[in-house]
Amino acid sequence: MAVGDLSRFLRLFHSFLFPGLIICGLLCFCLIAIPWSIRAMLLRKKKSVSAYRNKNQMVIAFFHPYCNAGGGGERVLWCALRALQKKYHEATYIVYTGDEDVTGEQILDNAFRRFNIKLVHPVKFVFLRKRYLVEASLYPHFTLLGQSFGSLFLGWEALWNCVPDVYIDSMGYAFTLPLFKYLGGCKVGCYVHYPTISTDMLSIVRNQNASFNNATFITRNYLLSTLKLFYYYLFAMIYGLVGSCSDVVMVNSSWTLNHILSLWKVQSCCSIVYPPCDVKTFLDIPLHEEQMASEAIVVSVGQFRPEKNHPLQIRAFAKLLEKMATEHPSSLKLILIGGCRNRDDEHRVNQLKKLCEDLGVQENVEFQINIPFEDVKYYLSRAMIGLHTMWNEHFGIGVVECMAAGTVILAHNSGGPKLDIVVPYEGNRTGFLAESEEEYAETMAHILSMSPEKRLQIRKNARQSVSRFSDQEFEVTFLASVEKLCSLTKHH
Repeated sequence: MAVGDLSRFLRLFHSFLFPGLIICGLLCFCLIAIPWSIRAMLLRKKKSVSAYRNKNQMVIAFFHPYCNAGGGGERVLWCALRALQKKYHEATYIVYTGDEDVTGEQILDNAFRRFNIKLVHPVKFVFLRKRYLVEASLYPHFTLLGQSFGSLFLGWEALWNCVPDVYIDSMGYAFTLPLFKYLGGCKVGCYVHYPTISTDMLSIVRNQNASFNNATFITRNYLLSTLKLFYYYLFAMIYGLVGSCSDVVMVNSSWTLNHILSLWKVQSCCSIVYPPCDVKTFLDIPLHEEQMASEAIVVSVGQFRPEKNHPLQIRAFAKLLEKMATEHPSSLKLILIGGCRNRDDEHRVNQLKKLCEDLGVQENVEFQINIPFEDVKYYLSRAMIGLHTMWNEHFGIGVVECMAAGTVILAHNSGGPKLDIVVPYEGNRTGFLAESEEEYAETMAHILSMSPEKRLQIRKNARQSVSRFSDQEFEVTFLASVEKLCSLTKHH
């Protein structure tokens, strides 16, 4: 190289490359040093005695921003806490919640009133102010991504307030897992009720099928469908990365297990822990031979949400009435029991009532909305058939409750009902599965035509089979799964 060329190179290096290298070096330093500084600060905070931590006590925390909601996910939370307190009674228990409008005492009172669950040791609540960041209404577009990244900020608020030893996400906010593991130095686990994105969702978009979460205007446009598919695949990849950070993964059904294994690749630390269903309460309903009744009742239990597919129930029931037109159709009644959460749900119910009128079955269909639990038990005790129509229900607590109550269940031939619930018990039938309107109508007609003795045997088989989903079984399987987290923490 000539002297002039070398001189030009050195000037170029000092003018552009040298500052660039300095900037890159500073960026690398920041990317490494800042997270490690934050981690060191959080670890010091973790070791210090605070309002949430007593010296030398293991702290077990649950991330459940809607712990006062009173649904099936909350029943899992309180049963999990009760089980852990029985085994690790010296530990300190934390629940991160966004329910700022109530006190901790009120939350525990509501858990006792709704689920009859009373904890034997105290629980401390960390009240979070940024729960609005995970509200779906905040993200009219790219909702999955918005809620997931919003959970990172909510998770940081939780971690800054209290650094636990064991962290369990019990509501499906997987993006918080690496935050607590790598910055908080925690052992992390999760209970997955439903994957945030599933391979079925990818399939719906890829095949341009319309559904409640894939609008018709997107399915009709190839470019929009391609862009949405790319977005879904990108999100699925990120979701898989954050989920794989978990030390212990618990899923609520075989259906959820298959999807989580496909996305997270966590075969070595994943297990099925069926949710605790209040089967004992429904088993109290006397199971006896059918008496002569003036009407045969088909009952459906489920919130009036679009995925529950109540229109399929009404259309199938209308076909059933047509099939049995010569057999006193007035003796058949469909009772739809469910909760309305908001105006959208109320509008949905009004549309269902209009559908009944259009099909001419309004005299045979009854709506029971937001009724007390005792009334639900009353209707189930009178029903002959329990109806469920949601496609790919991740588990199906309502299906279990109908079986425990003594109805002959007719569920959708997919998801949890197909793989886990409506399966043979000791080689005997426990219920029926269907998919199309015609199939539902034919199966209901078949159940109605069976002898009372055959129906009674199916009801008995179903009742015996649902003991797998009791509170006691949940405690055993849940503790077996989280034992790894607690033992690792002790040794650490």
